[in-house]
Amino acid sequence: MTATASGTADGAGEEEAASRFHELLRAFEGRPAAIGGRGKDPVNGPMIRHWCEAMGDTSPAYTGPDAVAPATMLQAWTMGGLSGHGDRSSAYDELLALLDGAGCTSVVATDCEQEYLRPLRPGDEITFDAVIESVSPRKTTKLGTGHFVTTRMDVRAGGEPAGTHRFRILKYAPAARPRRPQPAPQQTPQQEPRPQPAPRRPRPVVNRDNQGFWDGVRDHKLLIQRCTACSTLRFPWLPGCNACACLDWDTVEACGEGTVFSHVVMHHPPFPAFDPPYAVALVELAEGVRMVTNITGVPHDRVRIGLPVRLEFLRVDEELELPVFRGSEC
Repeated sequence: MTATASGTADGAGEEEAASRFHELLRAFEGRPAAIGGRGKDPVNGPMIRHWCEAMGDTSPAYTGPDAVAPATMLQAWTMGGLSGHGDRSSAYDELLALLDGAGCTSVVATDCEQEYLRPLRPGDEITFDAVIESVSPRKTTKLGTGHFVTTRMDVRAGGEPAGTHRFRILKYAPAARPRRPQPAPQQTPQQEPRPQPAPRRPRPVVNRDNQGFWDGVRDHKLLIQRCTACSTLRFPWLPGCNACACLDWDTVEACGEGTVFSHVVMHHPPFPAFDPPYAVALVELAEGVRMVTNITGVPHDRVRIGLPVRLEFLRVDEELELPVFRGSEC
């Protein structure tokens, strides 16, 4: 009975301390996070073009004399770049320092919400203010225990309200990592070492939106979706057309030819099913769409932009086969 009562008291004490700390954090709610911020550049065509190229967005609304910026670029016009902004408030720094002092030294962005009030057009001068909107009670996540901090940024264009951007981070104390298993005792001559099962590659998520793609892989076909309304090809597979929003589609089979559009060589972090270093490439197919894949047939340090590649199917294990592309050093 004594041990149980003591444990209960300790738990109640921790909850009371967490509640008191949360009250300290809540005192920052409503205080400014940034005052009188100014976008480093006006809304401009080159940034819009780069954004659309990266996103694969070909809407005509973003080009020409009457162009507008994609609405989801709202935060991009407020970002400070590598040199940062000088308009962040002391209150926000004090809040983060308080969390650091409590052991919540790690941070991860979790999500954002945006509301659009008017289109942004090239030439618009951007200004903004931000406020610490809320600080959550203590939360325990897989990453660790900490507090969610939400800031709200009110964005203006030419002095007029243009949109609202809410950005949420988790400031947390990292969870203790599981202890590594101790090495097995030295094998004696009489003992046979037990074979370890080979690590498996992660399984792809197959759902009703991409089932047809994986059915094609099973039959050694690389299938690309084609909108039946506007004939736009799309990859990866999507429920609807990103050009005209039509939900009807059929497929075309890729011829298998392509070139390396971009690539990275993975060194870290190590993953048991892969043997670094290895190349991961964005391949542009002859049909015009691009897909992320592995490159085979050439060493990782010989993969280059423009390298011609050809489709092949790699049997990973008894359950998994993947489309990859073989390069040639010739």
